[in-house]
Amino acid sequence: MAQPLRVVVAGLGNMGRSHALAYHTNPGFEIAALINRSDVPLPDGLSGYGIRRSFDEALRDEKPDVACIATYSDTHADYAVRAFEAGCHVFVEKPLATTVADAKRVVAAAKANGRKLVIGYILRHHPSWIRLIAEARKLGGPYVFRMNLNQQSAGHTWETHKQLMQTTSPIVDCGVHYLDVMLQITDARPVEVRGMGVRLTQEVAPTMYNYGHLQVLFDDGSVGWYEAGWGPMISETAFFVKDVISPNGCVSIVMKEGVKSDDIDTHTKTSTIRLHSAETGPDGKFVKADEMLSMAGEPGHQDLCDLEQAFVLKAIREDLDLTKHMDDAVKSLAVCLAADESVRSGAAVKL
Repeated sequence: MAQPLRVVVAGLGNMGRSHALAYHTNPGFEIAALINRSDVPLPDGLSGYGIRRSFDEALRDEKPDVACIATYSDTHADYAVRAFEAGCHVFVEKPLATTVADAKRVVAAAKANGRKLVIGYILRHHPSWIRLIAEARKLGGPYVFRMNLNQQSAGHTWETHKQLMQTTSPIVDCGVHYLDVMLQITDARPVEVRGMGVRLTQEVAPTMYNYGHLQVLFDDGSVGWYEAGWGPMISETAFFVKDVISPNGCVSIVMKEGVKSDDIDTHTKTSTIRLHSAETGPDGKFVKADEMLSMAGEPGHQDLCDLEQAFVLKAIREDLDLTKHMDDAVKSLAVCLAADESVRSGAAVKL
């Protein structure tokens, strides 16, 4: 058996703690250090590790094989580059960086140091989302993508959102997931992005907005929109729309009644996938009824983090070629950052 890979985890928010638990339960890893700017409560299984303050000291002292970066977005690029230069493979939460230039800098550092870079696109490891993408591709384009993830947040969740918005808007932070889904479905190239945003609270900086909406146009005529809003004022109505339409029909996620928008499992669970065929018979009526695909037994949030880190282990052990994975992450980030630029300038952005 190969020796476990020693890993340091930087950032112990929701995602960092979940990734640390994934390392703790996977015999292919050994946690060398947990790193956070302050002490935070740790779940069962992690309490024995203790929390260090300095990422650079952990890299120097522990000489880990892997660095997991789950800090705030504005630190991702610098932390990742320093980890590569210290000889680590890197898992970094999305978004990869806060500028396209920084994202490309991280990718270049991974290649220059011969290390693996995996970006935290958790939906890529979700069997239901993999099925949704496959069914949408069967339909054929051009497509209409209708997607959102609004979160009516209060208390601790709202405090977390306000922290995130010190550096990253909702349509960038969450939007990279869903632009990545669009880009996996269509082979077309995004050519133009439009964005709009509203600052609905004085609790965020005057230069930030907590509600945003983007539109993306593709070179085959496909179009897509993504909407994200955070805060105590956000509506719970139609907060989770995942819908792909083509000339041949549509594929949609149908959520259960009563789910809450700030429940982290809601962000990935699909409940049911609905397939609709546009085919009609001589009488003008639909040839077949909609098909409902039950996604019962799908993985929860922690299960998905476990799958993500199992992929990191596989990528390292089997020397997987992650070129497309890295390129896709830069591409989806570029679209969302263009939308953010459009919000601020009031003008469409050509890609």
